[in-house]
Amino acid sequence: MSYLEQFFLIAVVHLLAVASPGPDFAIILKQSIRYDRKIAVYTSFGIATGILLHVTYSLVGIGLLIASDERLFTGLKYIAASYFCYIAWHSLRAKKTEPSQQEQQSSGDETSEQNGDYPSIKKAFFTGFLINGLNVKATLFFVSLFSVIIAPDTPFAIKLSYGLYMTLATAAWFVFLSYLLTHPKIRYFLQIRGYLLDRGMGVILLLLAVQLILSDLNT
Repeated sequence: MSYLEQFFLIAVVHLLAVASPGPDFAIILKQSIRYDRKIAVYTSFGIATGILLHVTYSLVGIGLLIASDERLFTGLKYIAASYFCYIAWHSLRAKKTEPSQQEQQSSGDETSEQNGDYPSIKKAFFTGFLINGLNVKATLFFVSLFSVIIAPDTPFAIKLSYGLYMTLATAAWFVFLSYLLTHPKIRYFLQIRGYLLDRGMGVILLLLAVQLILSDLNT
């Protein structure tokens, strides 16, 4: 298989993986509902950096070590489950926004930043990074990608270019999603029913955490 064929195969597989609903989508939806575009975008950058982390340890072989060592992989599962539960707990506590608060949120980012619960850019970035970096499904995805689809004799520079593409593509997708979800008309709808979606994303993250725990108990 030529490098160009490898690239197109990787691009298609990655597109299907990144566009499928999961923890990354859940956190972007949550940030868009609760805060604003800026926070959602910086969270997207954090998610993309998490991809870069997966790419890095896959390139140096650490990802294969984690996937093959039961204790390391189990530890990563429990850390991920704990963080998913933490995010889910905050989402499940989302309350209905009153009309007066909706008007304040619609008035712009400057008004939103006056809210004491408004996170810093650093916290938004770190949240996205942890959500993706601790995702064991992403770990398995990249280990499989770099050990099955990409030929072992593929030069390191080519493998790195594949990884950088997936990082940039992930950033572009979630930044686009952030802009879409914070469009005035869409955001107005989300502000009305956003607390229900927020709680729904909390349930999804909680189920993902439970799934991680149960998958470990069943092995």
